[in-house]
Amino acid sequence: MLEFFWNLASFVVALGVLITVHEYGHFWVARKNGVQVERFSVGFGKVLWRKVDKYGTEYVIAMIPLGGYVKMLDSRVDDVSESQLSQTFDGKSVYQRIAIIAAGPLANFAFAIFAFYLMFLIGVPSIKPIIGDLEKNSIAAQASLPTNSEIIAIDEKTTVDWQEVNLALVSAIGDEQIVITVKPNGSVSNNKFYLNTRDWLFSPDKESAIASLGIKPFRAITYAKLAVIGKDSPAEKAGLQVGDELISIGGEAINGNWQKFSEQIKLYPDKTVSVTVLRNDVIIELIVKPEARKHTEKIIGFLGVQPVSEPYPEEYLFEQAYGPISAIHESVNKTWNLVVLSFDMIGKLITGDVSVKNLSGPISIAQGAGSSANYGFVYFLGFLALISINLGIINLLPLPVLDGGHLFYYFIELFTGKPVPEKIQEIGFKFGTIALLSLMSIAIFNDLSRL
Repeated sequence: MLEFFWNLASFVVALGVLITVHEYGHFWVARKNGVQVERFSVGFGKVLWRKVDKYGTEYVIAMIPLGGYVKMLDSRVDDVSESQLSQTFDGKSVYQRIAIIAAGPLANFAFAIFAFYLMFLIGVPSIKPIIGDLEKNSIAAQASLPTNSEIIAIDEKTTVDWQEVNLALVSAIGDEQIVITVKPNGSVSNNKFYLNTRDWLFSPDKESAIASLGIKPFRAITYAKLAVIGKDSPAEKAGLQVGDELISIGGEAINGNWQKFSEQIKLYPDKTVSVTVLRNDVIIELIVKPEARKHTEKIIGFLGVQPVSEPYPEEYLFEQAYGPISAIHESVNKTWNLVVLSFDMIGKLITGDVSVKNLSGPISIAQGAGSSANYGFVYFLGFLALISINLGIINLLPLPVLDGGHLFYYFIELFTGKPVPEKIQEIGFKFGTIALLSLMSIAIFNDLSRL
């Protein structure tokens, strides 16, 4: 329950910030172009707070934090006096209207750059993408990718950590071949390996692109000895203690192999199983009942323990931190790469290379907000930047109810010299509403199916 409220609070904060940024883009450019803004609202429904400034603009925070809007004076819908015509949105040139509408998505992109800039100034703890092992008969194994080597590029795109590796692989969905450049540990030379991805089966909702290719990231050596027991976890309730050495599970010896124990415990969701441990040179048998948890599309057992492990090699750890000047380049570059990737994914969604099952809605966003906030402020900044980019891109889609639809009509007006007829616009708005509601329904259904 606590996790639910944390996710909800993080979601409201994230959405509130991003909606404010988006609407402020419209608001600021409208004001600069002499348009009278009547209301600036964050949220819909019942008004929780309001204030009117000296220009007559009403600022509102409403109860439902799932959107926002800027209401501008418009002679098509408002009673406007002769003296006010110069302050109406529809009274401005097509170039001015394009600038006002485009300012919302552009503000989201600008905010993403700002968030990444702060993130890089603070510094992001990162791990070098070192290949630890390969799944047998996987695409990576067939290409003979060398273990204990660092992935430095995917299809000529530089990769400094596992997140960049995963994003670069996602962008290659639908390609028949992926080129991975690696640098073996201790070597100064790089080697290229060609992965045949014609039969690559990748479901982003089930696993990462890295795992789907059979690549296992390097992990520090772990031992079959307990280092952490979660509070109120099934392990604590069963009597397991820190320092217990795991001997067997369900009568099957694990021979000091933590991974084997971890995989076995997953087979007993909400079922009892015996676990034998060595405690202070005394062998003890306990009965545990792992909690049932959903992981991708399977229900697995969760015990709530962590093993003793070796420290992660320091040479594999680094911090992505830049100075005030270089951080500008890095933040702009990261924003640009994510914008390109997002448009690429939309294209692959249309062509069928990416399934609509991978669309995410507000529940997934809320979970992501809560998780990133749990890790710390710097990770929450990265999450805000990513969602801000997606919000900007979604609003640029040429659906009449979105900014992109309005821009589409204005560009037609720009080239034809006359506005799109009202009847055609109305038909477009109806179509856009149906299309948007359909996409939202699919996304929410996907969210619910993952719970």
